[in-house]
Amino acid sequence: MTSFYSGPGFDFSNTVRNNFLQDRGLPLPKATSTGTTIVGCIYKDGVVLGADTRATEGPIVADKNCEKIHYITESIRCCGAGTAADTEFTTALISSNMEMHALSTGRKPRVVTAMTMLKQMLFRYQGHVGAALVLGGVDVTGPHLFTIAPHGSTDKLPYVTMGSGSLAAMAVFEAGWKPDMTREEALELVVAAISAGIFNDLGSGSNVDACVITANKTEMLRNFVRPNERVTKERSYGFRRGTTAWKKEQIRSLIVSEEVVKHGEAMDVS
Repeated sequence: MTSFYSGPGFDFSNTVRNNFLQDRGLPLPKATSTGTTIVGCIYKDGVVLGADTRATEGPIVADKNCEKIHYITESIRCCGAGTAADTEFTTALISSNMEMHALSTGRKPRVVTAMTMLKQMLFRYQGHVGAALVLGGVDVTGPHLFTIAPHGSTDKLPYVTMGSGSLAAMAVFEAGWKPDMTREEALELVVAAISAGIFNDLGSGSNVDACVITANKTEMLRNFVRPNERVTKERSYGFRRGTTAWKKEQIRSLIVSEEVVKHGEAMDVS
């Protein structure tokens, strides 16, 4: 007897039905993708993360100011590239698990713990969760920076890039990164890397978000650089009434009128 309750994880029982509908010309809904350039680098006192703010839906820019640097703990942040819903809900889930872990152990959670939770979850779903992540933070063992691919593989490096604009951003890091940079140097390099992705990748665009994490505090620099602000047009294009001719005009009243009909005598309340 078929169970009415689905098991944990993804359910692919409708795959045949969806393929049949697609063959008949019914397009399947598309998930919003963040396109994206996300980066991170380690400097002398901590970690600097960066991201662009364009979310795309196929050829359409769905959101010009999407926030891609997600909260994990007070001193750990995670940048997300891939499918917007997957990056947001994956990081929110791990953030909750990290808080539970901190409460149960009574200790400040480590970056490697968040990395392990993320990679185990993504590996469990074999890449069907489209989240490519850059995880950075500072704990008792120092600053750490990881990349986590959608299938669950990870890297630990001093500077990393992910997303469709990662090649342009990596070119900037390869040319400009050096050990023991100051905060200003690291922030300038991250802005340059994200800007390279914004101007050389159609899936990336709009503004530059940055996040500076040290042992003492975390600075979230939302819209830190705005290289694509819309300026006022040089000319205004106003057309006087009657410039464009029309053949007929019809005005419809959209107000619904209601007629109240009384039946019988009104109730005597005296």
